[in-house]
Amino acid sequence: MVVVAITQNQDIERAIPEALGHLDLAPLIRGKLVAVKPNDTYASREDVSGVTQPDTLRAVLREIKALNPRELVVTGGAGAAQTDEVFRHACLLPVLEEHGVAFFDHNRAPFVPVDLPYAPQRDVTGPQQQIMVNPRVLEYETLISLSQLKLHETATVTLGLKNIAMSLPAADYYGHPRSTQRHENSFFADMHSFIAAMAKRFRIGLSIIVGHPAMVATGPLGGHTVETGMVVASTDPLAADVVGARLLGFTVQGVRHLWEASRLEIGETDLDRMEFPAMRLQDAIGAFTEAVYGERLTFQHA
Repeated sequence: MVVVAITQNQDIERAIPEALGHLDLAPLIRGKLVAVKPNDTYASREDVSGVTQPDTLRAVLREIKALNPRELVVTGGAGAAQTDEVFRHACLLPVLEEHGVAFFDHNRAPFVPVDLPYAPQRDVTGPQQQIMVNPRVLEYETLISLSQLKLHETATVTLGLKNIAMSLPAADYYGHPRSTQRHENSFFADMHSFIAAMAKRFRIGLSIIVGHPAMVATGPLGGHTVETGMVVASTDPLAADVVGARLLGFTVQGVRHLWEASRLEIGETDLDRMEFPAMRLQDAIGAFTEAVYGERLTFQHA
């Protein structure tokens, strides 16, 4: 059984350690080079609702440091702005200074090519066969995806897998922001296949999905944000995304990159093969929908 810990507390610095406390993280962290990748898509002085919040990052770094990694780095790569500007607007840089953790912008040169593995079926070949990344990301022994619980207008949801997949391709190479293309790419031609292939190539050791705030209606920016206090955490990143998607109302087949990731055998997608040691999934759905919509829903089929 795959363990997926779901917790809820309006004090996110309590919800995160409670969730992580249900996972066996020591083998992933102790003595390893660990990289934490927050959501850093875009932030401005007026709007930081689409990215990881300072108290979220603070709680995660505190828990990871306690497990004695050999080296701990926060790795960032914004696609719609300069990464350091996003971190500055979101007040994440003082958190790094507080914990003595290094910041690395993996959008910067140098760049090396990396081939991507797609599903073996002929109908899932993927338009982007190779990407350029900063070689530092290939050195990370444990990659932690720290994402927001959000909808996405193209990817359906933007959770743990997408947080890594759309960040690691170096924006300084492809165009920064990526709307100003410098080198040809087809990330958006079939985003779902691309996310699945990236998840296969760049394995996530721990996924933490945080609804502080959650975003519905649209995303990854400009949606309706609600403070839910929800945290979903698992060492199986696909299982974590499946649960996060379920909170938002989707099954695996409703989010194609999750379905394709299952064909690549990245992780578990069957909810009956998941163990929920903290909050039961049905209780979490009720709590999440009550916070967002003012009504406890179950998403049960008639």
